[in-house]
Amino acid sequence: MKSQNKDTGLVYSTEFGKMCPDCNKPSGKCTCRKKQSIPEGDGIVRLMRQTKGRKGKGVTLITGISLDNEGLKKLVKSLKQKCGSGGSIKNGVIEIQGDKRDVLEKELSRLGYKTKRSGG
Repeated sequence: MKSQNKDTGLVYSTEFGKMCPDCNKPSGKCTCRKKQSIPEGDGIVRLMRQTKGRKGKGVTLITGISLDNEGLKKLVKSLKQKCGSGGSIKNGVIEIQGDKRDVLEKELSRLGYKTKRSGG
C-alpha cells in the first residue's frame, strides 16, 4: 500500500535506520517488499533470442517459469552448466549468454516444461 503523501515519511532515522518509502516503516519491518508473489502465466515457457542493447551480443531469454527466487537460482545454475555459458536472472527473466535455444528447449522439455520459441 503506497502512502498518499510522500512528503510525510522519513528517509532515515537514527532510531530505526533506513525507512521504506512505500509503507513508511523501518526497512527491517517493511511489509510491502516481502509480498513478491510468483508471477502467474499461461504455463508455456517462452525462449527468445535478443541482441538489443547488448552491442550485437546475443542472449537467450527464458520467460514464463513460475518459480520462486530460490527455485529460479537453482534452475539457472543447472541451465548454465548444461549450456557451458554464463547467465543471470533479471526481473524474473532468465538470460543465458549466446544463442542456446536448441539446448535449452531440450533441457526444459526434459524437466517437464512446455516450451515455445518466440520472437526472432
